Amino acid sequence: MKVANEQTASTGRALDGIRVVSFEQVLAGPFCTCILADMGAEVIKIERPGTGDIIRHWDSAVRGLSSGYVWLNRNKRSLSVDVKYEQGIEIVHRLVEGADIFFENFAAGVAKRLGLGYEELQAINPRLIYCSLSGYGQDGPYRDVKSYDLLMQGEGGIIATTGYPDKPAKAGIAIADIAAGMYSTLGILLALYQREKSGHGQFIDISMFESIVSWLGYFPHHYWHQGEEPGRMGMRHHYVTPYGPYLARNGKYVNLAVATAKDWEVFCLQVLQRPELLQDARFSTVEARRKNRAVLEEEIEKSFLERDHHEWVERLKKVQLPYGEVRGIAEVLAHPQAVARRLIREVESPVGRVPVVGNPLRLSDSPARYDRIPALGEDTQAILRDAGYDDAAILKLRSEKVI
Repeated sequence: MKVANEQTASTGRALDGIRVVSFEQVLAGPFCTCILADMGAEVIKIERPGTGDIIRHWDSAVRGLSSGYVWLNRNKRSLSVDVKYEQGIEIVHRLVEGADIFFENFAAGVAKRLGLGYEELQAINPRLIYCSLSGYGQDGPYRDVKSYDLLMQGEGGIIATTGYPDKPAKAGIAIADIAAGMYSTLGILLALYQREKSGHGQFIDISMFESIVSWLGYFPHHYWHQGEEPGRMGMRHHYVTPYGPYLARNGKYVNLAVATAKDWEVFCLQVLQRPELLQDARFSTVEARRKNRAVLEEEIEKSFLERDHHEWVERLKKVQLPYGEVRGIAEVLAHPQAVARRLIREVESPVGRVPVVGNPLRLSDSPARYDRIPALGEDTQAILRDAGYDDAAILKLRSEKVI
């Protein structure tokens, strides 16, 4: 099997030749365009002179650079331009003439008020694909309500289903932002494919709210058909048991999943070595085990405290039941699988080469690239020259604080 590697880069990447003009900030939008940039697209990131993307200032963890900016902005070109000025809007319009995609993730209506709405830009370039990512979408009663990932996890039902019975919790990562960013990427790629047949672009409306609600999975179906609001189950599965991490004698967790009748038999006989559980009618089916979860969980937890975690892992491995460990970040970054597949890469940055988590997309003929993280406005002059501005015009724009 042919696998992606740096040597195949000379044959081109999937999105080589695609230009993205991105009016983006913080997380959801930059997550989307980072995927596009990794796969070869030229992403021109529009940033405000002097301050840039606000995520640049959230911390200084990466030798003075923001961890969030380093995470999301590799392979991009930074254009520092103030779109409050008419000349700034003119620069963006000129870039759009030769662009394939315009992306924006500001509050609904902001881009349009600035003269960067879909109708305005589509008139300049009918083949333009325009993607708007916002909290609640471009219409509806919540259109103008401010949105952050935490708020979306609450509005979208994540917090209500996460945590323990006596205390809710949010997911540890920004899942609403990431979900919306991924759907934006998918929408853009679908629109590019459709443009090959239709010859013209289209408008893509992505909301964080709808993105995260679409991730609720089986919860809506339990409500529609059984009137059931899912509770908070801590580290356990809502509907399947045993399923989750169990604490072993040496203080480490063992993760496991028993999802079929055969798995339950193997788990009782060969892992726990407690055949009486297999004979107990209270635990005979998935539904029965769920109904009697409290009793069953107590028995399993007592059993796991009798042995160290590596003994349980060996038993699970031997009978080929799904298993895993609960690892901290340091352990994850040094995970044997991450090392074997070179998941951790390095890219250039204003403070030298820094490590990044690699792109999980592994296309045999389109390896992800790992070039650089731009300083604020680093590419402004080169981009403007490519757009037809001469040195005198660029100097004038700089003196007028447009760039």
